[in-house]
Amino acid sequence: MSLFHSPNQKHFHPSKHNNKKRLTKDQVRLLEISFTSNKRLEPERKHQLARELDLPPRQIAIWYQNKRARWKTQSLELDYGALQHRLEVASAEKRRLEREVEKLQGELEKAHKVLVSLRPSPPHPHPLPLVSSSLSRSYEEGGSGSSSLIEDVSCSWVNSGDLQLEELYACFMVGDGSNCA
Repeated sequence: MSLFHSPNQKHFHPSKHNNKKRLTKDQVRLLEISFTSNKRLEPERKHQLARELDLPPRQIAIWYQNKRARWKTQSLELDYGALQHRLEVASAEKRRLEREVEKLQGELEKAHKVLVSLRPSPPHPHPLPLVSSSLSRSYEEGGSGSSSLIEDVSCSWVNSGDLQLEELYACFMVGDGSNCA
């Protein structure tokens, strides 16, 4: 007698322990239809399906449990895919907006340089220079807010109640000239 086999030890036979029947295509189809209508299996429904399919109720319950697990995994994968797509779209939009901000900051720097170069050499009595409304009229007529508009602008640095530097910046930032009137 072998050391590995004792007379009291039972031998494993897969056919004896595998009492579970394989499901036919029709049985799977009916279970799938039932699953789409209700993800949870009520005891009455389990017994009804077991009778209709000639299967043990426990096998029906296990099939439902496995199907719910697969369904949940698929749902999570779909949700992840949708979120991944939304993230990619948002990232692309963020990069586009960052490029636009850089471009606008460059235009603002050009406008600031032009304003600094147009300041009179003697110190001005006001802390902020005043810009004449000819800039706002030119801006409204030209409409683009680009540096080529600045070349056509005539400025007056007298205290006439016209736009101050912050207001001029606001005009450039808005881009439509509506605040520059």
